[in-house]
Amino acid sequence: MTNKTVLISGASVAGPALAFWLERFGYTPTVVERAPEPRPGGYAVDFRGASLKVLERMGLLEQVQAKATDLGEMTYVNEAGKPVAVMKSTVLSGELEVLRGDLVEILYDATRAKVEYLFDDAITTLRQDETGVDVTFERGGSRRFDLVIGADGLHSNVRRIAFGPESQYIHDLGYYNAVFTVPNHLGLDHTARFVNVPGKTAGTYSARDNTEAKALFYFASEPLKYDRHDVAAQQRILTDAFSGVGWEVPRLLSGIAESPDWYFDSVSQIKMPSYSIGRISLVGDAGYCASPLSGMGTSLAIVGAYVLAGELAATGGDHVLGFAAYEERMRGFVKACQKQGKDGGQWFVPGSKAFLKLRNLNFKLLPYLPWRKLIDELPLKVGNSIDLPDYAPNASAGLPQQPGARQR
Repeated sequence: MTNKTVLISGASVAGPALAFWLERFGYTPTVVERAPEPRPGGYAVDFRGASLKVLERMGLLEQVQAKATDLGEMTYVNEAGKPVAVMKSTVLSGELEVLRGDLVEILYDATRAKVEYLFDDAITTLRQDETGVDVTFERGGSRRFDLVIGADGLHSNVRRIAFGPESQYIHDLGYYNAVFTVPNHLGLDHTARFVNVPGKTAGTYSARDNTEAKALFYFASEPLKYDRHDVAAQQRILTDAFSGVGWEVPRLLSGIAESPDWYFDSVSQIKMPSYSIGRISLVGDAGYCASPLSGMGTSLAIVGAYVLAGELAATGGDHVLGFAAYEERMRGFVKACQKQGKDGGQWFVPGSKAFLKLRNLNFKLLPYLPWRKLIDELPLKVGNSIDLPDYAPNASAGLPQQPGARQR
């Protein structure tokens, strides 16, 4: 086996999942993360199809199921609070839904004993040659690795350094979204309520057995210029965008500054001509973000991590062959997930009063329409649109045990 030392940038979902499989297959992964610890909070994330098979092969499915949100129906209301349509849970929550922070904790706990984590640090330079990659860190000097993988999200640092400016690969879908924790002041019991006005969606759903709730906002917009690290400025953008919208929106926004967590970003996709360049590759949102509207971002991360590690193992660590096989196997899956993300916007954030009325009417009539099963079947078809080899039996026999973690 060659190329055994692998640096992974990002400790959210794709990074620890990749580290899990690399360690299982006999590699020595190191994960570097800019945050001082695993990031808590975040919105609910879904699993469909192949990603559930990967969780099962990891031995983590039961742990993830134990953290399921068990979210039920989602009710759309008008600005006066009157229900206008209801959607069943599987449409938005997939086959299994958990809070992102809970998933991150599970993945970190499953890897921390055998994987080196470097928190509160980041990559500043990457210089690769025929035998490895020299990496310089913001706080930790420099080290050399056989391979480097960017698992650092939509605004990937590794992608920027190795592949070029983000503007070459990002494709905005014309929306922005925000999510943050709020009190469950509506007393929601494993349910969600949302309001729509043309070009805007706002709502809340219960979380952690109804002890809290998440506020979720989407709005259509041309590209905005703002500092991604200036939370106060982002919160002003959101507040201004929803000024004058009724129902519970003012109340949800009133405590925005006191929320213990905050997420705000464009709804975008990443489209790369290649996921790899030499000894450097990308996984998850860094390489092929499908956007939150796809409902497949976490599935892509979990499946992509498994396939990347598995193809490297299957080729004995040959990164040229392994990276190429990984990309070939993932391309069709990524395409299907990104198409779902692009198509989902008009239904979740209707752009006009006419289409909003049409959508609500469709939702009302759905239980009586002959194509009602397609609402469940189409996302599941996308979730299963990849053939997953069983890499594990070939990778575990006779491999040396890895040393314990060294953290800083």
